[in-house]
Amino acid sequence: MNSLKKIFFIVLLFSLTFSYGNKKSYLIDQMSLDLGIPWGMAFLQKDKLLVTQKDGQILLLDLFTRKKTFIKNAPEVFYTGQAGLLDVKLSPNYKIDKWIYFTYVKKDNKKGSTTLSRAKLVKNSLVSWQDLLVSKSSTENKVHYGSRIAFDDNNHVFFSIGDRGIRANSQDLTNHAGTIIRLNMDGSIPFDNPFVNDDKVLDEIYSYGHRNPQGMFFDKKTKKLWSIEHGPRGGDEINIIESGKNYGWPVISYGKEYWAPLSIGEGVAKVGMEQPIKYYIPSIAPSSILVYSGKLFKEWEGNIFSGALRLTHLNRIILNDKNETIKEERLLKEIYERIRNVIEDDEGYIYVSTDTGRILRLKPNDR
Repeated sequence: MNSLKKIFFIVLLFSLTFSYGNKKSYLIDQMSLDLGIPWGMAFLQKDKLLVTQKDGQILLLDLFTRKKTFIKNAPEVFYTGQAGLLDVKLSPNYKIDKWIYFTYVKKDNKKGSTTLSRAKLVKNSLVSWQDLLVSKSSTENKVHYGSRIAFDDNNHVFFSIGDRGIRANSQDLTNHAGTIIRLNMDGSIPFDNPFVNDDKVLDEIYSYGHRNPQGMFFDKKTKKLWSIEHGPRGGDEINIIESGKNYGWPVISYGKEYWAPLSIGEGVAKVGMEQPIKYYIPSIAPSSILVYSGKLFKEWEGNIFSGALRLTHLNRIILNDKNETIKEERLLKEIYERIRNVIEDDEGYIYVSTDTGRILRLKPNDR
């Protein structure tokens, strides 16, 4: 059997193995199954997927041959607890500027700081590495680093940072923990950031009052920046992020204390603090967010997708024109996997990564 026939047979076998009958609107192709924890994914080309692994390795996955090429000169990451190498996104001007953006946890003695960086890829090696912002978020806790990256259409880059396990951080604007940051593409501070004229607030902060946002997506159609974050015991939130807004943690929350069925802070609402578009009780433990284009799955156009870690499924939310939830569906429950990331390619296929090291592709059942 020649190599092309082998490849066709493997693809067919995976499609048959992970198809769940005509009752579902999708089939599943397994694209890779032996990675570490594939935290971030970004398409370099149609069939070339750049993958960051939490342990600090970066690889290029050929989706046609399934070949993995490890990228040289990856940064040294602080890999412990929830820390490690996190997200990856290509510059929206990648064809021209060739920049690839990363978030990772940079070691600071025995602590770690969520860091936004960028580099270029030349012959399977990273060059011109730049740390654009080493955030002021170090604590001795090994939790709540964030972090996802998003770009708007005005040459801004956003990235999220968790509260680092210290709740008060999210309302203390002299540090970056518990915030979403907005920078220019070169790491400089936009002149119209909401707090640039306030000496008591760090200039990079765009929004605050977040617990641990591990999903972020800029919808080019609606010009809205979406975020999803972990609550405590209940209270995961989907939010639309706006400049200068306070999203409440830990003053308000729909979650409860881990150690008792007690409310957190002052309740679920307070004047001057934003309400979520949706909250989850119990927690699904969300890890990413996507607003789907509808290119292949027409009935899913504009739907919100999120990976769920604790409740092991792909979460689908249908909103009305007032951004109110009218339906929730839980996909991929049958594979019992912690879904770490969800992205879409240019053709409309949906890709998810799991904490057991698998990358799966969803395609319509009629193809």
